[in-house]
Amino acid sequence: MLRRPRRNRKSAVIREMVEETRLSTKDFIFPLFLIDGINQQVEVNSMPGIYRYSLDLMLQEVETCMELGIRSFDIFPAYPDNKKDRFATESHRPETFYLKAIHSLKQRFPEAVIMTDVAMDPYSSDGHDGLVQDGKILNDETLEILGKMALAQAQAGADILGPSDMMDGRVGYIREVLDASGYTDVSIMSYTAKYASAFYGPFRDALDSAPKSGDKKTYQMDPANAREALIEAELDSSEGADFLMVKPALAYLDIIHLLREHTALPIAAYNVSGEYAMIKAAAERGWLDGERAMLESLLSIKRAGAQIILSYFAKEFALLTR
Repeated sequence: MLRRPRRNRKSAVIREMVEETRLSTKDFIFPLFLIDGINQQVEVNSMPGIYRYSLDLMLQEVETCMELGIRSFDIFPAYPDNKKDRFATESHRPETFYLKAIHSLKQRFPEAVIMTDVAMDPYSSDGHDGLVQDGKILNDETLEILGKMALAQAQAGADILGPSDMMDGRVGYIREVLDASGYTDVSIMSYTAKYASAFYGPFRDALDSAPKSGDKKTYQMDPANAREALIEAELDSSEGADFLMVKPALAYLDIIHLLREHTALPIAAYNVSGEYAMIKAAAERGWLDGERAMLESLLSIKRAGAQIILSYFAKEFALLTR
């Protein structure tokens, strides 16, 4: 035999020389959950090792992560029911704790990249990403609310806005609002292919943001569809998105690869809460080697074509590989 592929696997050094995909802390955005108050650190029951932080403790957590090489963070707010209404009014109130926290994080860590979430569900009494009327999610009426939210986040200092709502036309609307107000440098990472997935459960526990009625299938994508993601990608690109995201990641590696092959924009993938929880639960029961399963999963996301990975494993990966 002239060709023996095993020769390139015979030692760790050779395997490292020829490996085609490499992970780095530079690849990650670390999602963090914010709550109001002081000295608050509350573990998310369905996500072992993941916490909701008040701002004072989140600043400490970000500092720790920065020392580990993690420099990008996606901040999600958890609001009590008494701050929620149909119109997500709290989302753009200048004194709300989320906007104040974004400002504080950028003041303390100007070199960090702070990403924010643009969607109504954390602030909505209906628990949906859009405005609800007579059981229907209104698309165009939602855009005005998202525009106010996006502008408020940009004014607070956000580097990247993440429209996660899946309303038609929202990227273009937000881009116009930002540009008209002078925030031409604020980036948009569009949740381009966000699927109506069963893997979001722990996240909704963390934010207490589950829909009060109905579901999100009229605006999030059908898991059966792949080519539809190309339509969404073309629209978001033409409307001014700077990054395209696929969510979830592991069950949608084919979609990550599909977008990578059809666009020049950077592709991000969200390794979501349910994917994190599955590995953690199996590892706790001794069914999997948790570290190896984590590394293999993250590697597969990058191998599929994601240049950026949003993952709750980001800190654990950084600690393991430092």
